[in-house]
Amino acid sequence: MKRLSIYLMAFPETPEHAEAAVAGGADLVEIGFPFSDPLADGPVIRLAGERALARGMRTRECLECLAETRARVDVPLVPMTYASILEAYGYERFLADARAAGASGLIVADLPIEAAAGLPRVQLVAPTTPTERIRLAAERTDGWLYVVSLTGTTGARETISGQLEGLVARAREVTDVPLLAGFGISTPEQAAAAAELADGIVVGSRAVQVADEGGPEALRDYVASLRAAVDRVGIPAA
Repeated sequence: MKRLSIYLMAFPETPEHAEAAVAGGADLVEIGFPFSDPLADGPVIRLAGERALARGMRTRECLECLAETRARVDVPLVPMTYASILEAYGYERFLADARAAGASGLIVADLPIEAAAGLPRVQLVAPTTPTERIRLAAERTDGWLYVVSLTGTTGARETISGQLEGLVARAREVTDVPLLAGFGISTPEQAAAAAELADGIVVGSRAVQVADEGGPEALRDYVASLRAAVDRVGIPAA
């Protein structure tokens, strides 16, 4: 079965939103710890991060949000953040506290493969990543590879990136770890198209938008539409 990961920014209401996402069919929930200079993020997640910071969501509050989310759901929870957060908090301390709060893994968007070798984390690869570095990332990743489907930042697009197919093919040549594709996936049609290529998908910007505009019920229904689309992948047409 293809995996469906939903990204949510850390807010006081995020535990309820995560519960709704899981009810809709999410297999994994990523929780964004906001950062003041999120280089990988497009406008939706950037603005959500600014709102979260304005509401006092610093590292300690985000860890509390993570713990509250863990109390509500039993799927893997993966904090996603930037290296400066860990530098300020302390790498070992962050890892220990995140695990104590219920984290199943960690994504650090701007941390090079070679940095912080003792920090287990999901590695990211992009269309610009040379094949040998994809191999290295796969050797060092924690469980799965985050396949960044395009050259650019997060955010909804009209279609999935034409760069995704080639990137997945190159990754398949050097590793058999699961590949989850993210960036630029927002509609059920895009979810299905990306899931045809990868082992699963990550949806962020649109999920953040739906949660913000419509609350838990709207998010549950949106995730359910993605789940249905992904589950149809590989089923012959009647």
